[in-house]
Amino acid sequence: MFAETRRLDHAGASLAYHYQQPEGTERGILLISHGLAEHSKRYQRFAQAMAARGYHVYAHDHRGHGETTAPDAPIGRFARRNGAIYVVDDIEAMRDEAATEHPGLPIILFGHSMGGLIALNAAVTYPRKFDAVAVWNSNFNPGLAGRAAQAILLIERALKGSDVPSDLLPKLTFGTWAKSVANRRTDFDWLSRDPAEVGKYVADPLCGFGASVSLWLDLFELTFRAPQKEHLARLPTETPIHLVGGGQDPATENGKAILWLSNHLKTHGFSRISTEIYQDMRHETLNEIGAGAAISAFADWCDQATAQPVNG
Repeated sequence: MFAETRRLDHAGASLAYHYQQPEGTERGILLISHGLAEHSKRYQRFAQAMAARGYHVYAHDHRGHGETTAPDAPIGRFARRNGAIYVVDDIEAMRDEAATEHPGLPIILFGHSMGGLIALNAAVTYPRKFDAVAVWNSNFNPGLAGRAAQAILLIERALKGSDVPSDLLPKLTFGTWAKSVANRRTDFDWLSRDPAEVGKYVADPLCGFGASVSLWLDLFELTFRAPQKEHLARLPTETPIHLVGGGQDPATENGKAILWLSNHLKTHGFSRISTEIYQDMRHETLNEIGAGAAISAFADWCDQATAQPVNG
């Protein structure tokens, strides 16, 4: 199990985080940014595997998630205002905490789904603070459907406020993704083919909650911001970037969104991009059948990335 929950006070929040100590020779630091409507403890197996490869692992709960607390961030909301800014700045705060504890080591930032949106935004906001970035199962290319969703959210905000759960977005996302899985047992089978892992998610009281209108708006702000030319231009083009998707993941159009991001980054001059689509996997690569192989491949990539740190 993870060690006891630790706390980092930052910008009015008490960030709950977990730490896994490396085994053997230390290679670097891995920061984990989790997805929507879940929490950092779900990454324990991943953290243990990476610690076994020599990495200090830090995983924190975003505002409005897990055990992190803030006066304006109940479960399901980043903040009353400027939530996208707060969660990105929390990444920097966790990075600085880890760097202080383990000075001189390369730092890799990993994000899954919503966590990937936050991670890439953190990387372009603080471009000299991360030696490598991994974005798994994130959709930075929702296109016109994404713009339509923003319009729907603005209408919802005008009608009922921003601090209540959205009525329509869960139906357009989670509901639609659930229906894409034939013979599903639960509405969360789109997460993984492993029924045990899906069962854990469904039974977890800190998973599957409704996100507020403001949180959804923050997510789309993050989605459309990071890929813009002026933001990507801040990040060194030699930064190693690791992209992973699932060929059966409805949240990323069965991996097409990952391939779009890979091509988009290459178009903007990034030269150290690793892209992998696991054809049989759904949304949660780390909780899928075959997760061990994906984690091992990621660890190999981390070893290569830390051997040539961008900011070293």
